[in-house]
Amino acid sequence: MSETDTKIKAGILGASGYTGAEAMRLLLRHPSVDLTLLTADRKAGQSVEEVYPHLGGYGLPDMISVDEADWSSVDVVFCGLPHGTTQEIIATLPANVKVVDLSADFRIRNAETYAEWYGHPHMAMDLQKDAVYGLTEFYRDDVKAARLVACPGCYPTATLIALLPLVSAGLIDAKDLIIDAKSGVTGAGRGLKQNTLFSEAGEGLSPYSVAKHRHAPEIEQEVARAAGLDAAEMRVNFIPHLIPMSRGELVTCHVRLADGVSVQDIRTEFANRFKDEPFVRLLDEGNVPQTQMVRGSNHCVLNVFEDRIPGRATVIATIDNLVKGSSGQAVQNMNLMFGLPETLGLEQVALFP
Repeated sequence: MSETDTKIKAGILGASGYTGAEAMRLLLRHPSVDLTLLTADRKAGQSVEEVYPHLGGYGLPDMISVDEADWSSVDVVFCGLPHGTTQEIIATLPANVKVVDLSADFRIRNAETYAEWYGHPHMAMDLQKDAVYGLTEFYRDDVKAARLVACPGCYPTATLIALLPLVSAGLIDAKDLIIDAKSGVTGAGRGLKQNTLFSEAGEGLSPYSVAKHRHAPEIEQEVARAAGLDAAEMRVNFIPHLIPMSRGELVTCHVRLADGVSVQDIRTEFANRFKDEPFVRLLDEGNVPQTQMVRGSNHCVLNVFEDRIPGRATVIATIDNLVKGSSGQAVQNMNLMFGLPETLGLEQVALFP
């Protein structure tokens, strides 16, 4: 499909959540997309303006329940539903409807691993075998041919962009990875939770899900794949933290260099690997990635630093968790699935201050 063809008709399932709102914001200005379907069961019957006043006045359809959805009105659906609910719904969709899933329901390839970390059996393994992991910069060709794309979690997106080139090239020890990750409170979703209340999250920094966060097996799965290892052999030390801001994410990855590898070798690998990537930028030597550099954009900014401990290095990467870490990456994948320029609708420059 080209930009001059009939517009793509898109639906958003779970449009009342943060990822749904961000997908609406991006797609409203996408020149090749019309938003024709918005579902949000708890907000069914409400207008977009009632749920998100900043998106009012654009003629978007009202929100309806999934049961009321007319699938003949869409070419693609973006699924921003809670984990565990997407599998059964997608299984009922017509085969001609393409799916970009923003939940975790199709990210984990192994059914036993999924059940262990998400607390219930996978309910659509026949679809799982055809799902493509949507880390665009690494699985671009697979995404182009896919009907179902599983967008990575926000933490894995930043972490894997930082680590996969190095693991694939054998520049670091894939079994010695320490990931210190921090995210704004939108990463926890829009549901009411005590720890994300302003008086609870503000003016503080809180680790959470220590040694048991669901993004750890997702990171391990992809690192193992890049390293040519069995995912069962892979363990990463991954600790997330909640930071008192609405959006933004930064990961600090501590790595052990392979024998004979220098930090300059890491820089060279990054420079070569990402030189043609529209959304990944390696900073000049010595410059530190900051969340302010990417806020509101689909970009990932990264850099590498020599550790004080010989033979080790620190790789830092930052993204906007709602854009590159979620809805922006989803639009990037949709563009590829429909043969559009990858950057279409995603040209936003980061907001500052």
